[in-house]
Amino acid sequence: MTKTFGLFLLTAIAELLGCYLPMLWLNNKGSAWLLLPAAISLTAFVWLLSLHPAASGRVYAAYGAVYIATAIFWLWSVDGIAPRWTDLLGAALALSGAAVIALGARA
Repeated sequence: MTKTFGLFLLTAIAELLGCYLPMLWLNNKGSAWLLLPAAISLTAFVWLLSLHPAASGRVYAAYGAVYIATAIFWLWSVDGIAPRWTDLLGAALALSGAAVIALGARA
């Protein structure tokens, strides 16, 4: 379970970075050179998706919860915006739902 969570976390970071860098360029906060690491990051994201235990809706639903929590952390650590209590609650609910999905799949 820890290995899968780590894989989900790496996948989420690759996805966020691959989308964040082009946004910086589009908002004139960085050069077009940001598109190169963005493309590499999105390539890594797709490759990491192929390493997930199974390509099923259940796995991607659990990944989605990790993505939500990672995006909230990104908001705080990269964008410098403190999450609201509702952001934290939403991420906790999503992770709780992912835990139910993951644990239910083991039964």
